[in-house]
Amino acid sequence: MKWVLQRVGAAVAAVVLLVVAAGVAVRAQYSGTPAAWARSTGHDALWMGHAWVDGSNKQPQLDALAARLRGGGIRDVYVHVGPFELNGRLNPAKYPDAEGFLRRFRVTLPGVRVQAWAGQRVDHGLDLDDRKTRARILDGVRDLREAGFDGVHYNFEPMRSGGEGFLTLLKATRPLLRGSAGAGASERGLLSTSIPQIEPLGGLRLPVRLVAGRDKYWSEGYVTDVADRVDQIALMTYDSVMPMESLYGGHVVRQASLALRAVPKDVDLLIGAPAYHEDTATHDPDAETMGATARGARLALSELSEERARERTFGLAIYVDFAARPGDWEAYHRHWVRGR
Repeated sequence: MKWVLQRVGAAVAAVVLLVVAAGVAVRAQYSGTPAAWARSTGHDALWMGHAWVDGSNKQPQLDALAARLRGGGIRDVYVHVGPFELNGRLNPAKYPDAEGFLRRFRVTLPGVRVQAWAGQRVDHGLDLDDRKTRARILDGVRDLREAGFDGVHYNFEPMRSGGEGFLTLLKATRPLLRGSAGAGASERGLLSTSIPQIEPLGGLRLPVRLVAGRDKYWSEGYVTDVADRVDQIALMTYDSVMPMESLYGGHVVRQASLALRAVPKDVDLLIGAPAYHEDTATHDPDAETMGATARGARLALSELSEERARERTFGLAIYVDFAARPGDWEAYHRHWVRGR
């Protein structure tokens, strides 16, 4: 028994040391000073809630949002129109005021592209490996394009790394967005998707999967496979379980650096920036801040030369409009748009 206890104690001590060492390494990545040029270049995005297309929000709410966006770098918005039903169908009745919203939005914020944000929990029964399910999803994409959206933003969670069904769906979606579009939509429709965090250290994905019961991380190779089939990638760096702002900032540096390596330079790369304040087991709002995200993204970008950085489209994607507070917007403009 003494021998067993000694071995268990040694194992626990090793795990603790590993966690401490990882924490020190992550914190170290958040040190240094970002380059002055490493800031917004006007290619940022914003996730927007369902109230914009169900008739709840009208012009007064849009005017208030526009006041937040002007002077910033928001180029794309992802407006929630879903979710898909578990068989893949997207009922147009879910977005009854889409036409009115798109008309108002394009007058108020000309030049900002509006993508339809649609997805579902894949652990609730939606099966992307099923051909008929994918066909129904594609029918919904056609309807969204005809409704006048500039593109489609997929958000399926939790997605396993290596899933072939998702890759097949992306490949089939892209041609549909290049076809005919409704009034006001751009001729070349966009395809974007959110993705989970990237495996921060080799060999970590499988142990975490065993503990969590699902893939928390994607491999770099699968991120590249997905990126090859879309126009934009939005990396959800939040819900990191990091308990301190400095650790979360280092986490953002690591995730953004990995993404810059995995995502081809002709694909837009957006780093998810949390603007929501629920205190959960995976999200500490005092740690996962807009300021830390902006600084972490700037530090990761600074690892490139300015010339190499200018070859890419890189920005922040703010989650989410209805939860964002004035302090979030102030931090976005100060730390990312102005780079201070």
